[in-house]
Amino acid sequence: MLLETINTPQDLKRLAPGQLPALAEEVRAFLLETVSTTGGHLGSNLGTVELTIALHYCFDSPNDKIIWDVGHQAYTHKILTGRRDQFHTQRQYKGLSGFPKRSESEHDAFGVGHASTSISAGLGMAAAADLAGTKNHAIAVIGDGSLTGGMAFEALNQAGHLKKNLIVILNDNEMSISKNVGAFSAFISRKMTGSYYRDLKKEMQGLLKHIPAIGTDILHFARRAENSLKGFLTPGALFEALGFDYLGPLDGHNLQQLVEVFNNINKLDGPLLVHVMTTKGKGYKPAEDKPAKYHGVGVFDIATGKGAPKAGAKSYTDVFGETLVALAELDPKIVAITAAMPDGTGLNTFAERFPQRFFDVGIAEQHGMTFAAGLAADGFRPVTAIYSSFVQRAYDQVFHDICLQNLPVTIAMDRAGLVGDDGPTHHGVFDISYLRHLPGLTMMAPKDENELRHMLKTAIYSGVPMALRYPRGAGYGVELDAEVKELEIGRGEQLLDGSDLCIVAIGSTVYPALEAAEALGQKGFRVGVVNARFVKPLDAELIKSVAATTGRIITVEENALQGGFGSAVLELLYDSGLQDVRIKRLGIPDRYIEQGSQAQLRKDVGIDAAGIAAAAEKFLNI
Repeated sequence: MLLETINTPQDLKRLAPGQLPALAEEVRAFLLETVSTTGGHLGSNLGTVELTIALHYCFDSPNDKIIWDVGHQAYTHKILTGRRDQFHTQRQYKGLSGFPKRSESEHDAFGVGHASTSISAGLGMAAAADLAGTKNHAIAVIGDGSLTGGMAFEALNQAGHLKKNLIVILNDNEMSISKNVGAFSAFISRKMTGSYYRDLKKEMQGLLKHIPAIGTDILHFARRAENSLKGFLTPGALFEALGFDYLGPLDGHNLQQLVEVFNNINKLDGPLLVHVMTTKGKGYKPAEDKPAKYHGVGVFDIATGKGAPKAGAKSYTDVFGETLVALAELDPKIVAITAAMPDGTGLNTFAERFPQRFFDVGIAEQHGMTFAAGLAADGFRPVTAIYSSFVQRAYDQVFHDICLQNLPVTIAMDRAGLVGDDGPTHHGVFDISYLRHLPGLTMMAPKDENELRHMLKTAIYSGVPMALRYPRGAGYGVELDAEVKELEIGRGEQLLDGSDLCIVAIGSTVYPALEAAEALGQKGFRVGVVNARFVKPLDAELIKSVAATTGRIITVEENALQGGFGSAVLELLYDSGLQDVRIKRLGIPDRYIEQGSQAQLRKDVGIDAAGIAAAAEKFLNI
């Protein structure tokens, strides 16, 4: 087994070029075997096996910096850089991260979890190398989906201007290039990166410049001819216009071709863009046939491609999607927007049912928010469905383009709270803190999937900017009301009365609070529970009432404690002259939470039923 001999990129370089295809097949089999038992991002990683081998074979990591955009493509990179024996722990509690992570390996040049950042980071590293006088390369590997993010084009624009030694590998697994053009372009790219061609080109340019009177004109004509030829044969005109030398498209599964080109560009200067065509799910037919389904997977059977059957309650995501479709059936003004995640946000059915009212803006959350604001300004009812951690990227647009203009956009934030295996880059534990201070914004969180339905309708018809946060995973299996109703804005509900203590909970922490209250009741404590429903505006009268009755309040939230829901309750009580009320806040501490199951992580930070009960009992006994 070749793979068992590879623990560092230096081990890889000892193989003969003819051995690399066999290694690629071993890596692909290892990926399938491991991911089928742990879950993870499968399709994109199967598609980058050969590309990753070629990069590490031709470049010198960690001296050369390989920056992976998003990180969904980096499993082979981890396997080849000393983490093969630990790879079965990836995305597991206290195991390897599912994404590149600087603290995990010197070969992880830059930590990533979100998209469109690799070119900016790579350009920074190329500029650092220039300032330090070193000769190492900066190689940014970016997918065609990530290239839809505006940040990527901002970086390309500056890179073309600075002329630093930056190599951008465009991993394209979506475009369709004809075989004839692709093969010919690959041939042209290999020859154009050869040292003979490059040296000859420079010599000819110097010679033409010194021909009296006509030399400069001939040189300009030659450049126009070269660019016209490239533009006709390849889709690289845009990148050439931005100041890059464009090479490709190359077959991303042809190791001989990749190695030849990468060995050539290893010797070149200036910004280069290498366009590589890959196939998502390469080598595993179920993933090749249905790449979206196998983007992120749970445990599955390799022989059939089938995952474990889903049991129990519907997910919040599914309930959201079904409710939005039902509401849209009755109202043609409702439109849905997502940022490259129609499946993940539950909008696939909406897209099929109302294709004219569905908009996928790509990995461009900022644009998506302002696009929604434009729709709202002209009388439509836009719902933007975006993961909580991705809404962070559009904070400025929520402020300037939605809230400042008081436009009725519904910001539906899926994956709010601890998301589990994807870890700190994806936990949605900051949205309450970064949104609740915006004037004019209403914010709420449901205790269960039935309340989610009512909150969605409330948001859509409120006439004001609304943020609705709900967790990843299954609901509680509660009965869904036949009629979806609008809730009174700013009104919570008291679920249990108590005289010793009241737990004021929001969203996913309400049911654990009820369990904790029941456990404390068995010990003789009389503990009340309030479902706050609204982060902003708070139900001030209800919270002040229970505070005055019990004299002790515990707030519970699946959000950072700094500036979160508990902080809002503290502010309310202080401003209301109830400074004597004793209050304890439970939530996410001031640190980044690593990956693990949601249940394990909630236990770790003390917001599951047992943690709430223990904190409450200690608080009562002080």
